[in-house]
Amino acid sequence: MTSMTKRAVAAAALAVAVTLPLAGTASADHRDVPGTLGARTLTNTPEPTRPAFYEPPATIPSTPGTLIRSEPAPLLLDPLGLSSSVVTATRVMYSSTDGQGRPIAVTGTVFVPKTTYRGSSARPLISYAPGAQGMGDSCAPSRQMESLVEYEGIGITPAIARGYAVSITDYQGLGTAGTHTYMVREAQGRAVLDMARATKNLKGSGITASNPIGLMGYSQGGGAAGAAAELAGSYAPELNIKGSAIGAPPADLGKVGKNIDGSLYFAFATFALLGVAQSEGIDPNPHLNAAGKELASQVENDCVFDLFNYAFKDSGTYTTSGKKLSALLDEQPFRAAVERQRIGRLTPNAPVQINHAILDDTIPYAVGKQLGSDWCDKGTRVTFNAGLTPTHVGGMVPHVAKSMLFFEDRFAGRNQVNSCWRL
Repeated sequence: MTSMTKRAVAAAALAVAVTLPLAGTASADHRDVPGTLGARTLTNTPEPTRPAFYEPPATIPSTPGTLIRSEPAPLLLDPLGLSSSVVTATRVMYSSTDGQGRPIAVTGTVFVPKTTYRGSSARPLISYAPGAQGMGDSCAPSRQMESLVEYEGIGITPAIARGYAVSITDYQGLGTAGTHTYMVREAQGRAVLDMARATKNLKGSGITASNPIGLMGYSQGGGAAGAAAELAGSYAPELNIKGSAIGAPPADLGKVGKNIDGSLYFAFATFALLGVAQSEGIDPNPHLNAAGKELASQVENDCVFDLFNYAFKDSGTYTTSGKKLSALLDEQPFRAAVERQRIGRLTPNAPVQINHAILDDTIPYAVGKQLGSDWCDKGTRVTFNAGLTPTHVGGMVPHVAKSMLFFEDRFAGRNQVNSCWRL
């Protein structure tokens, strides 16, 4: 397999996420908050010099969604198949809050079609949650759109073609300083909601309080969009959210972890180890042997297309106890940390659609179905689509197609079928 083929396949392989937090509380100061000026990585691995745009200011606005800076987004190779003649692309930095409520700077990209939206509402906005990009700053979607490795064009392009504005966040610590808080429920959900707020604050976006909003994401993005849907009512009640389209959501990370430990997707387990340990103030070093510490340092700057470098590894060879990482999930404090990331315990503020392939080989189908059931129990209107296209990768294209139909109905004020009777 050629290097370019590996990159293409790995990029298409999308993102899966599993939370594998480790015990041991680490001290933290302002330098340890990803998305703040001078933040260090959890492993103290130096980050390559980033473009000046991605350096957070010394003082971050305390109001979430405040626009810090913006500039035209350079789509040098036009990986989304879009043209400046039909869409305006703007790179932004905006304020958000992390899982502890601390102000952070997050980057992202806003796309606004130049064509007139012909639906019955004002132009809708899709706040798009990307699937796993990796841990390194160069992996941020707003940077990968300068090359041909940003697979999320699969979902973004059809939305723009329908006349929707689309804003896609880079999440906490991805592009900006510090360790990316990969698959951390609150940080990801808030980044998605604050991306919508920042789009409203962007001069020329045409998005105001009256424009309808949809949340959308697959895999890691499905978890982030699901978290955002749950948080919206309390965190961002002013947003005019009409619905959320969620694909293959890793809502129960303990079950996902057991499924992918030692698989092709082992790299993502390591990404999650660092991301959640960073957010929880956990020091992983006591639980990693020399090989494990080296592995953790290596992945700090890796992207999704590096997954082949870590495929099918025995995670027990990286721990001091010899236990597999997934085995630690059943032990305290690991179990409590995993439970804090559960999605399905809060109530979305608008109808949701969940799309999940029955033969998903990464995020178990039962996890997505249980999320739908949990939300139904809380009175949410849930449309659940069981996909027939096999594998996790294969489930993304059907998810996008079903999401477009869902949003077409929601923005027109119509509901799709309620599946709660069969969940």
